[in-house]
Amino acid sequence: MNDFTSLVKARRSANKFIPGVEITERYLDEIFNLVKFAPSAFNLQHAQYIVVQDPEIKERVYEAAGKQYKVQTSSAVIIVLGNKEAYKDAARINEGLLHLGVMNQQEYDGTVGYVHSFYEERGETFMTEEAIRNASLSAMQFMLIAKDKGWDTCPMIGFDPEALRKALNIPRTHVPAMMITIGKEDTSSVRTRGYRKPVGEFVSYNTF
Repeated sequence: MNDFTSLVKARRSANKFIPGVEITERYLDEIFNLVKFAPSAFNLQHAQYIVVQDPEIKERVYEAAGKQYKVQTSSAVIIVLGNKEAYKDAARINEGLLHLGVMNQQEYDGTVGYVHSFYEERGETFMTEEAIRNASLSAMQFMLIAKDKGWDTCPMIGFDPEALRKALNIPRTHVPAMMITIGKEDTSSVRTRGYRKPVGEFVSYNTF
């Protein structure tokens, strides 16, 4: 079994953390420096992260998350946001390719124009879905990298988005996709992993 296969099988949602374990910004930056390589549509990198460690702010997040114990005991709470207006960054993101000569001016203008029209023609609902979709791809990468570096995580959707928005001053341009608690799992009462469907139950080929 290779290291990646072992990693995928070892990662699981931690519902209980050892209280008082600190995770430094240096450790988190190491994780995020790899997270940035996650795929995203048109390389727009829709994901935006807020790391919550300050006890006072964490308490507000705890309230917004229905007072879930794992929020309190985690080393940090990671708020994963998707930027609904990420397409507006297309010019800046592709500028480097233009300057390096990978794209000529015509290709650059065409790419930027296409990305803008692609999102604007599909409207607000599509932009929201795209924000969540791309942020979720990034979030999965975050959890795998965290596990590889010895940290346990739990993705969470049980929170009040509006309360979270207010607590963290999240602008309307960004949609909360999920929360991820991170820390060292308290393994004193870990359940056996839940049922996983066999491949035949969730995969079909060529048609549903």
